[in-house]
Formats: sequence, C-alpha cells, structure tokens
Amino acid sequence: MLDIQKRLSNRFYALLSLPATAMGFALSVQIAALSWILNSKYGFNLEEIGFVWAAGPAAGILGQVIIGVISDKVWFWEGRRRPFILIGGTLAALMLLALPNIDVINSALGVDSLIGVALTVALTLDLAINISFNPTRSLIADVTPVGEARTKGYTWMQTISGFFGVMAYLIGAFIDNYTLIYLGAMIVFAFSVLPVFFIKEPRSLNAVEAQESLVATPIGSGQTNWPEFLKICLAHAFTWLGVQTMFVYTFAYIKEVIMGFETTAQVTESQNNEIGFVTGIAFAILNTVGFLLPALALEPLAKRMGRVRTHLLCIACMALGYGLIVMMGSTTETLFIGMIVVGIGWAAVVSLPFAIMSETVDQSRMGLFMGLFNLSVVLPQLVASSLGGYIDGQEDKTIIYIISGVALGISAVLWLLVKEQKVGDKL
Repeated sequence: MLDIQKRLSNRFYALLSLPATAMGFALSVQIAALSWILNSKYGFNLEEIGFVWAAGPAAGILGQVIIGVISDKVWFWEGRRRPFILIGGTLAALMLLALPNIDVINSALGVDSLIGVALTVALTLDLAINISFNPTRSLIADVTPVGEARTKGYTWMQTISGFFGVMAYLIGAFIDNYTLIYLGAMIVFAFSVLPVFFIKEPRSLNAVEAQESLVATPIGSGQTNWPEFLKICLAHAFTWLGVQTMFVYTFAYIKEVIMGFETTAQVTESQNNEIGFVTGIAFAILNTVGFLLPALALEPLAKRMGRVRTHLLCIACMALGYGLIVMMGSTTETLFIGMIVVGIGWAAVVSLPFAIMSETVDQSRMGLFMGLFNLSVVLPQLVASSLGGYIDGQEDKTIIYIISGVALGISAVLWLLVKEQKVGDKL
C-alpha cells in the first residue's frame, strides 16, 4: 500500500478520483456530442435520438446491479473493483472512437440501418460507463472511513471530475466535437487503466479487516436501513428525471428557441457549429459551478448543516434555475445565467447522494447497493428518453425545462423525508 493511501493524503484522494473522472469525462463527451452528432450528421429526429439515449439505461437496469453484486464477491487481478474499471474503461474508449464513425461501421458491416448501429454503439458506450462507474464509486467507499473522510472522497471525486467535464465542454465549444471525442477516448483509457494499479483494495470488506487495512471503521457494517435507502433512491430518481431531460434535449431548445430553427431543419455547417458552441458553453458553465462548489462550499456547509439539508437546498436551487430558464432563457445570455443556478444543484447531485446513501447500507455489499442506487438514475433516464416524441410535438420547447423544474421540485420535497445519518448511529 502506498504511503499516501495509509495517510489518506490529498494526493491519494486525487489519485482515487481519476477512475471516476474517466467515466465522468466519457459521460460529458456523450452529453456534449451524442445528440448533436445524431441530429447534425445523421439527421435523427428527437424521437429517434431518445431511442438511442434509452439503449444504455435499459442495459444498465440489470448491468449495474449484476456488476455490483459480482464486484462485491470476486477477487482477481489483485482487486475487487479493479477488473471492472479496466474492462469498462477500455470499452468506453473504443466506443467513443466509434461514435463519429457510425456511418463507416454501417457500410463496413454491409447493412442499411444507421439507427441500429447507433443504438449498438450507444448501448455499448453506456454499458461500459455503467460497468465502470459503479466500481469507481464503490472503490471510494471501500478505501475511506465513514463520516467526513468519505464525504471528502466524493467531494474530491466531483471536483476533479467536474474540472475535466468543463474542459470537455470547452473543447467541444471552442475547437469542435470531433476533437473532443478523439481526445476523450485517450483520457478515458489513461485515467481508467493507470491509477487502479496504485490503489490497494481490501481483500475483505468486513468491519474488522477494513479497520486493520484501511484505518477505517465502517458503522453499521452488516446492516442496511432499507426505509432510508429507499427514500434516498426515490428522491434521487426525480432529480435525475429533470437532469436527464436537460441533457438529452437542451440542444433542441437552443436550436429552436434561441437560434430559431426547426429541430428537423437542415442548417449550414457554420450554424450547426454555433448550436454546438452554445450547447458546449451552457454545459461548461453548469459543470464549472458543479466542480467548484463541492470543495469550496458544500463540504463546509455539510459539516455545519448536515449533508441531507445541504443537498436539499441545492436541489431547490436547481429547480429555481430551471424556472429562470423557462421565464427568461430565450437568449444565450439568459440561458447561461440559468445554468449558473442549475449548477448549484448539479454540484450536489454528483457528490453528496453517494456519501449519504453509502452510510445507510451494509458496507460489505457496497457494490450491490451502488447498483441498486443506480436504478434511481437509469429508470428516470429511460423515462426522459421516452419523452422525445412528446417534446418534438410541442411548439414551445420551454416544455423541456418545465418538465425538469417540476421533477426537481418534487425531488426537493422528497429529500425532506430523508433522515440525516450521523456517525455512531445504528442502522
């Protein structure tokens, strides 16, 4: 074990964050480029784009849980989470390379089904991200003590992952999405493969051995507070319904409301690049707030107010941000202002729920519960992806942010029902 891991130094937290950063970067590339490239290069409408986006979450329903269960029990390549991070990271990098070459793959296979090939690539990409995301988050819980240290682990994860997410959107905006895709493939591969060889995983996840090997004392190991776990999952599900609706359809809002084109309309290359630019800047702003706040504000607030209350306030801010976009987001400037407010919620979404959830469950079955928790992400993603036909039929595309705002408002109310878990509490 490296000395930085024994001491839980900041360098170790940074190293521990890189595998999750790889998957976050892959997701950022997917968000920035998938809808855009399917519409601009291949001519898909919103309903078809929704089908493509639904492929990955559909596979993730079982994939995350199965991978979580397996990763709790297996041990090979000197790790429990390591093998799945290596496999998933490599697959994700390969599928990113395939994304701008769907037509080439379609021709090489001798088939005439762009949507079929697109579904396959999107499915494999998302499944690869799912294969790795669960173990990367579980790894943080495996090697950090509960309480402030674990919150710090997830805060570092979001800070570093968020920084690279911002870089992804800025590359797409100021250079182009094709450069982003190819650079993304290299970053995803490097950050997935290299760091895990320097992180020592515990051979056993029971409380005694975890304490001896990781200087950690998990509370409630062997017990799960199911009512609290299910309340957290339900609240998080409505959060992700609003978030995923924004991710999938924002480009359509920009194209129609801000740029003044029909979603299915053919536009010039320069106009298409402008749509990509505005989309990239909007999500860069979202992620800038998202990676700055966890360490600068959310971690100190969580110490004073508790993580649940802090998260609740951030979710309420996110709902407010969506409302601002609905009311005044018809220009790029006002959209960007709305994204600043939405980013407050995004900062919490990608950091606090994992720490909150992880302390309500059996520590020795973290992979399983991370997989079950992921259902509160993939099921809402499926619902959001199915809204493409409905949104396409609406004359006013502000419906995108109305749906998102209502979902976040419901989520905020549901977080009121979640109890703050304190160190020493029995599950």
